[in-house]
Amino acid sequence: MTGETIAATVPWTARAPGAQHETQHETLDDADAFAVVFDAYFGEIHTYVAQRLGSDHADDIVAETFLTAFRKRDRYDPSRAGVRAWLYGIATNLIGKHRRLEARTLRALGRCGPDTDAPGHDESVAVRVSAQSLRPELAAALAELDRRDRDVLLLVALAGLSHDEIATALGIPYGTVGSRLSRARKKLRGRLGEVRDDG
Repeated sequence: MTGETIAATVPWTARAPGAQHETQHETLDDADAFAVVFDAYFGEIHTYVAQRLGSDHADDIVAETFLTAFRKRDRYDPSRAGVRAWLYGIATNLIGKHRRLEARTLRALGRCGPDTDAPGHDESVAVRVSAQSLRPELAAALAELDRRDRDVLLLVALAGLSHDEIATALGIPYGTVGSRLSRARKKLRGRLGEVRDDG
């Protein structure tokens, strides 16, 4: 069962802004309904976190993401966002608390690349985090981005969230999503262009 299937069967899981809503909303107080959401999105959220922080840290962050979601389930507003965007917002905020680890991991991957046998812990984490086989120069360029710009870029690239979903997930205006994404792409193009010119 995919997340899209869940969205169709559980009314509160996939509310698009402005969509017609049923008059009676299910609440997240139902533990069985929350379990369905957990089963539907755990793997997707775990993959996203592992790509950003490495698999060693993903289990803890994802567990904390779902624990936070469960604790704050009474604040979830299905008229504002689908549960998928809500969960990505929680996960991204938790990743933000580990921004030094993420930058260190990306720099390590930039130094050694995904296929290098590296003896140090940072390097081994970097190799495992490269599920997308990030090129070393791309990883190094990502490490140099401002965390807020990197969050937006990676929510698009790794999670496939729309601008609306990102705005809701991060609690920022729609226009800010576009400007951060544009700035991140421009910096990456500039940085990757320099690497190609030098290499």
